Amino acid sequence: MNLKKAVSIIAVLALCGAMVYAYIMYDKAFSTNIKGIDKETYIYIPSKVTYQEVQHIIEPYVIDMDKFETVAEQFKYSSNIISGKFLWKKGMSSYDMMQALRKNIPVKVTFNNQETIERLVQRLATQIEPDSLSLLETFTEPAFLEENGFTKETVLASFMPNTYEFYWNVSPIKVRNAMHKEYIKFWNEERIEKAKKLNMTPVQVAILASIVQKETAKNDEKATVAGAYLNRLRLDMPLQADPTVVFAKKKYTNDFDQVIKRVYLKDLAIPSAFNTYQNTGLPPGLISMPDISSLEAVLNPEQHDYIYFCASVEKMGYHEFAATLAQHNVNRKKYTDWLTRNGIE
Repeated sequence: MNLKKAVSIIAVLALCGAMVYAYIMYDKAFSTNIKGIDKETYIYIPSKVTYQEVQHIIEPYVIDMDKFETVAEQFKYSSNIISGKFLWKKGMSSYDMMQALRKNIPVKVTFNNQETIERLVQRLATQIEPDSLSLLETFTEPAFLEENGFTKETVLASFMPNTYEFYWNVSPIKVRNAMHKEYIKFWNEERIEKAKKLNMTPVQVAILASIVQKETAKNDEKATVAGAYLNRLRLDMPLQADPTVVFAKKKYTNDFDQVIKRVYLKDLAIPSAFNTYQNTGLPPGLISMPDISSLEAVLNPEQHDYIYFCASVEKMGYHEFAATLAQHNVNRKKYTDWLTRNGIE
């Protein structure tokens, strides 16, 4: 065999080897390597995670880990791990999966009408990476409370019910600041002026709005309810708001999971600053997270002479209003009789 022929053979073998290697690499990178997904799923990579921990997270979805790791090495992924929420789809190759792990997807965070700051952070912790304790510590940080005029009982006013967009691995302080920004945006000059005309601060408006929120779910009635409560405040009457008694009972028993359908006379004796049957003025904090309709109802109350109201048995979900105690007692008896007839305790 002459030298020229030998060189040709070696070249052909090298080319074949290169082609085989290229095919193997192509197969590892671009053949389907995902399993257990009907259409799509989300992969959550925590902060400060190791590559071995990432492998454990993704293993249930990867057909051949050797193929995935070959591509991961090309991307130098073990030293460039990105935490967050990532979308994997059916039919993805190792290359597709790795590309997806470089695209952190925003999370839409929603919450509404939480009764306490503790319940709020629990709700948030189910949607983003920070746990409830870290969120609670950040939301009730003494410097933040003092700077913005909040207490632990009133800080709930800072978090407006809405849909927010964060990255899953967002820091607690970014969550707090983004939500507080919406609070500042809501309290523009016009609304602050309306609050002043009521002799109230934004926080006081939020406290009363939280009571309105719990009193009625009917947006077209909220301004009427707010007007009645404001009339009581002007007369230095106790608010005598049943929702505050419900809140006081939950707080007193340390059980916010209980469902209370009826307030009894014995409940009115619960020793609590939130019990507005025992105390005049507003309670020391919010009893729920009011939505914007409840805040607007307090800022734009209906002008009337009503002082009393109770649930209506003729127009379910609404209330019967009265300017005199005599008429209120008539309305109240109708309601209590209805509760008894229907076995509601």
